[in-house]
Amino acid sequence: MHEVNLANRAAPKKQNKVANLRSHVIIPGLNRNGSANRLKILVAITGASGALYAQRLLDNLDPHTHEIHVVQSNYAQQVIAEELPGGLRLPAGVKSHGLKSMNAPFASGSNPPDAMVVIPCTMGTLGRIAHGYSEDVLLRAADVVLKEKKKLILVPRETPLSLIHVKNFELLLLAGATLIPANPSYYAGAKTITELADTVVARVLDHLGVPNQLAPRWAEEKE
Repeated sequence: MHEVNLANRAAPKKQNKVANLRSHVIIPGLNRNGSANRLKILVAITGASGALYAQRLLDNLDPHTHEIHVVQSNYAQQVIAEELPGGLRLPAGVKSHGLKSMNAPFASGSNPPDAMVVIPCTMGTLGRIAHGYSEDVLLRAADVVLKEKKKLILVPRETPLSLIHVKNFELLLLAGATLIPANPSYYAGAKTITELADTVVARVLDHLGVPNQLAPRWAEEKE
């Protein structure tokens, strides 16, 4: 798949106008100088099917640009062993934390991450977060992110949904969380499972404010 640089298609007479606009607009994920804001991001992986989503998110977060932390639930490791034959690949510079280690920096509201992504997210984890259970560092971190008004993104992968699930969704939305269900899009013409997963991961990156070109945007012209 080819990305189209729409800026290059602009007519010459509009280029100065576009340049002037860019000097006054801050693009999400970029500071006023046009470079990426350094974010502290916690990636939490649970035992829901869809370990590829977590892997592709980690593949597209640069530890040289952002401070990346990872924590896994107990059952996540078994699912990863089934779905990722080579295991989870952690880019150099990513910091991994034990599930029961309350010494992790993000376990306290005095040092919260800028953003936390639970990907994929089981309904059990989602329900515990919705009701404030904090018996391990993954759940405690989610509690911290919500109470400190930081960005919490949950990527649930479950079907069908019960009324209990929907009510937990409602609680989390009211508390300020963002829900991005693992529903891939097909209009981009993905040719591999990885490309299909990337249509979900691209939306997660968008909401983190991390610029990406993982998947074509709707109505973009193809080269």
